[in-house]
Amino acid sequence: MDHKRTHSVKLNDGHFMPVLGFGTLASEDVPKSKAAEATKVAIDVGFRHIDAAYVYENEVEVGKALREKIADGTVKREDLFYTTKLWSTFFRPELVRPALERSLKKLQLDYVDLYIIHIPIAMKPGEELMPKDANGRLILETVDLRDTWEALEKCKDAGLTKSIGVSNFNHKLLEMILNKPGLKYKPVCNQVECHPYLNQSKLLEFCKSKDIVLVAYSALGSQRDPNWVEKDCPILLEEPILKAIAKKHNRSPGQVALRYQVQRGVVVLAKSFSEKRIKENFQVLEFELTPEDMKAIDGLNRNFRFFKLPFAVDHPYYPFSEEY
Repeated sequence: MDHKRTHSVKLNDGHFMPVLGFGTLASEDVPKSKAAEATKVAIDVGFRHIDAAYVYENEVEVGKALREKIADGTVKREDLFYTTKLWSTFFRPELVRPALERSLKKLQLDYVDLYIIHIPIAMKPGEELMPKDANGRLILETVDLRDTWEALEKCKDAGLTKSIGVSNFNHKLLEMILNKPGLKYKPVCNQVECHPYLNQSKLLEFCKSKDIVLVAYSALGSQRDPNWVEKDCPILLEEPILKAIAKKHNRSPGQVALRYQVQRGVVVLAKSFSEKRIKENFQVLEFELTPEDMKAIDGLNRNFRFFKLPFAVDHPYYPFSEEY
């Protein structure tokens, strides 16, 4: 049995993406070495899809973990599906390939499996990840995303990435890419915030109609990093309906939230640096929710967003003012 394909979705470019991914973002107070340890645990447990990004500033550590797991015979490079993301300061077309090459150098890998535009908002180029003016405001700029996309297509042609996609795009931004004259490759995926309080059903339907996979981040709610998320936001895993369904299946609310996505045809990322939780998160392939469970979870949707990008509300490509 080809395990790689049974728990994977086929992308529109013919490659396969495992339906369960391990997220490597850590809040600033977590030492970088934790990312390496957790990534090794995740691979030992069975995760093959690793979701990372240049802006997380831990690709050296994550890359080291991958290489150790390849060296000790646990996995081959081709068994792994590694995603990294193009950060906002590198959207000018001439900066795209050098940005990917930086990630590859940190990782010490020859290619990544997926390269995606992290958010649709460009920032002033340079070494600062969050360039700010004298008043402490982020310095944004407008780069035509179609030009950025063309540069990603060239990275794919050069063999530096197998697939290319986007993240935090609404349907209008996706259409802009899909309708681009001379489009060579469609985005394979759109990675967005998605959980029972924001189930993205309209965007999911739109993506399915275009053969674009929806990848869910913050599927367990949010780490509640005060830099990005408001303090008084609801705690998803304390939702009574999720707790009741979890109890019925003898599972945790987190497992139910992840399983919900898998059953909707969404690729889901699970982020945890605790060994017990990493194991738990991988077990979502072992049980099934009933149609009644799914309906009850659908009913929790309240279009509540943890990750709002407030600094970019006036940017022409701000993605969250549209309904989906």
